[in-house]
Amino acid sequence: MLGSLGREDRLQLMKFVCAFAWADLEIQSEERHFVDKLVEKLGLEDDRDLIKGWLRSPPPAEEVDPTRVPTEHREVFLDAARQLFEADGVVDPHEQEQFELLQQLLI
Repeated sequence: MLGSLGREDRLQLMKFVCAFAWADLEIQSEERHFVDKLVEKLGLEDDRDLIKGWLRSPPPAEEVDPTRVPTEHREVFLDAARQLFEADGVVDPHEQEQFELLQQLLI
């Protein structure tokens, strides 16, 4: 399903993933690794510096509005967030809360 995303949608997905990595206010090395692998999987190597910037400082909240995610891509976004939260093997209560909120907004 990732293949159905255009470049702008793939970048938006990465913006969401990076924003959710900040849910517990700390970026874990496993989360960085997940982001790196997702960059490769999505073919966004040319945008790696931009995406790494979102791990240094979270993207602005207004740029990660779940209601602006196209309906046909919502499950992909939700799945990516789930995988990110599980990447370090520990789901922080803040991460769980953010995931549940995202799930409510997208479904």
